[in-house]
This record gives sequence, structure tokens and C-alpha cells, in this order.
Amino acid sequence: MTDITPADAQENEATEEYGTATLCGAELRIKPGNRWRPSYLRALRNGDYDTWAAGVLHEDDVTTFIDLDPTFDEINTFTSAAMESTGEAPGKSSGRAKSSKTTRRR
Repeated sequence: MTDITPADAQENEATEEYGTATLCGAELRIKPGNRWRPSYLRALRNGDYDTWAAGVLHEDDVTTFIDLDPTFDEINTFTSAAMESTGEAPGKSSGRAKSSKTTRRR
């Protein structure tokens, strides 16, 4: 087992990719959506924003998020902007595409 030094931990954190988005005038760093765990998405859907923030925001930005105490509209705007900043289109589903073949009724 290798021990990770504080310098190694800082370097690892510095190379992690985060998008940024503004919430109530503060710029926060957020992980790309493809790195969110299902539990973070459940927390977001259930309105547990503190748990969601702890999972997807940079650890230095979680307290700022909680202190800002944003409204639902502000959180929705922030998450949309954050997804766009990480190269994802909000509201897009990876679900099955509609068949291009037309079916004929008999």
C-alpha cells in the first residue's frame, strides 16, 4: 500500500476537472455530471441540497453553497449553468432514441 502525502493529495485535487458556475454572485466549482454518484442525484431530486452539494461541489465551496442559502430557482439556474460549463446539455436524456422506422398498421 502506498501512502499519499499531503503534496500528492493537493496535486490530485488540482488535476481533478471541475466546471464553474455562478450562484448568487459567487463562483462555485462543480464536478461534471458523469462523475456524480447516483446518491447525489437522488439527494438533488429529494431536495437534500446540502448532501448534494457535499457530493458534487469542490470541498472548499460546500460551505459557501450552504451559507448562500439559494432559492430553488437559483439552484436550478446554477445546475443548468454548471452542466453547460462541463460540456453537458441540461435536460438531455441518454434514454433510447425513437425508432426511425415507421410501422404500418394493418
